[in-house]
Amino acid sequence: MKNKQMIVVAAVIFVMLSVLTWTVYVGSLGSRGSFDEEDGQGSGKLKVVATIFPLYDWAMNVVGADSESVDVSLLIDKGVDLHSHQPTVDEILRISTCDLFIYVGGESDDWVQDALKEAANKDIRAVNLIEELGDAVRTEELVEGMRQKRHEHDDEEEADEHVWLSVRNAAICAGVIKDAIRRLDPENDAAYESNLARYVDQLEALDEEYQAAVGAASSRRLLFGDRFPFRYLVEDYGLDYYAAFPGCSAETEASFETIAFLADKIDELGIGAVMTIDGSDDKLARIIVQATKNKDQAILTLDSMQSINAKDMAAGATYLSIMEKNLEVLKEALG
Repeated sequence: MKNKQMIVVAAVIFVMLSVLTWTVYVGSLGSRGSFDEEDGQGSGKLKVVATIFPLYDWAMNVVGADSESVDVSLLIDKGVDLHSHQPTVDEILRISTCDLFIYVGGESDDWVQDALKEAANKDIRAVNLIEELGDAVRTEELVEGMRQKRHEHDDEEEADEHVWLSVRNAAICAGVIKDAIRRLDPENDAAYESNLARYVDQLEALDEEYQAAVGAASSRRLLFGDRFPFRYLVEDYGLDYYAAFPGCSAETEASFETIAFLADKIDELGIGAVMTIDGSDDKLARIIVQATKNKDQAILTLDSMQSINAKDMAAGATYLSIMEKNLEVLKEALG
């Protein structure tokens, strides 16, 4: 991770130089709804930028699709995983001229603070969701059988960044986003409050569906032949899990010991499915299945929303629709 931080710092230094050339011009435009990316004119709308899809979708549900006061945009919309994302000059400039910036706040966002310091809009407000969630945030963990190379900082506890994979966290974060937008646009607070209440009702209803599904399941255990970003989800519903790698791992090749351990667990516990996450080639999952006695386990995919792109959004993908699909997959996996 330290090598990654050095690369990001170098990129941010370059971006800072680019931002400085904009500062005098853009800074003169003011802070509230200050800069329009299309024609360079004042748009009159608050500009909200969210780093990843779940955060963007929560903000959209708060302001409403037809808002005349707020423009919400997604920063990382090319299907790039948050963990491997390198901010571009264009992305830094979009942050630099927005009014509200929403980000997760984990290790993958180490570049954010430098970008905010150099923002042309000195009144920019930022929402760090890991800070806002406080005690609800979990640290990354290594469970039995999990493969992980050791690094210099392995004794340090790192926050598990995948806070969005809990519909309970989603309700909290949507409320935090509503409060941040309300402070910038108090005139429309009643509309935002109404939108939030409606959205939280939907999230709570889905949470109840998850609870009911797990309560009716024949098993409470999942096995991932992949990375495991779903700790928040399994903790919400009292599920156990085994996995090849932690959620933020960059590893793709599992050791013989890891494969053998997971295959033995399938045989020992009668697990009927090997799970993968979106973007996986299923290679490791298939190897694990072939190492079991019966070699007949299903391979199922849970969507971690780490590779959502503009095409998915145009096709109607929403946070709720994806978590609803994940519920159906979970029902199949647990039996």
